[in-house]
Amino acid sequence: MHDISADRTDYSGDLLDEEAVAADPLGVFARWLEDAYGAGNPEPTAMQLATLAEDDDGLLRPRVRTVLLKGVNEGRFEFYTNGESAKGRELAAHPQVALHWYWPAISRAIRVEGRAAPLPRDRAEAYFATRPRGSQLGAWASAQSRPIPSREDLLGAYAAAERRFAGGEVPCPPYWGGWSVTPERIEFWQGEPSRLHDRLECRAAGASWAVRRLAP
Repeated sequence: MHDISADRTDYSGDLLDEEAVAADPLGVFARWLEDAYGAGNPEPTAMQLATLAEDDDGLLRPRVRTVLLKGVNEGRFEFYTNGESAKGRELAAHPQVALHWYWPAISRAIRVEGRAAPLPRDRAEAYFATRPRGSQLGAWASAQSRPIPSREDLLGAYAAAERRFAGGEVPCPPYWGGWSVTPERIEFWQGEPSRLHDRLECRAAGASWAVRRLAP
């Protein structure tokens, strides 16, 4: 196995501007996302979504997976998923979530904590209609997060969906939808030399944001 204890990366980047971040943290997010695209990061919209799940012993445990950001509207982060999946059930039961983006090509990361809420059905249907047909069929074929007997069973379900909707449009499944996350806390991280990274934390304070700098 590679000696991961010896891995070292020395970061560098512009220091964060507290006034600019306080004035418009979502604008800073948008600029950083564009910078990530420009620097060639693969799938810059890929974000880690952390939820809470009640285990068999009754304890709440964190779970995390990667989903794609599909919009930032009215100050909320939006994504789509199967509502009957593990994350869909967890979002419905415990809407407090965390999001995380890391863009290694620009040595930057952003963390968001907030509350998730379902998007209106018409929004989900409108977005679903823009998806590639193969992805649309996959949404019908996959009982996401459920155990399946084999890969062949999944491919069989996909073939059945192809036959079902042959020659016509693929509608949005009734269990498939979107979620928006209203941020209550946003943290910007900029990698800097000697591990003296720059961190600014924004906390929602009514219509504005309270900003403080954090030690790395």
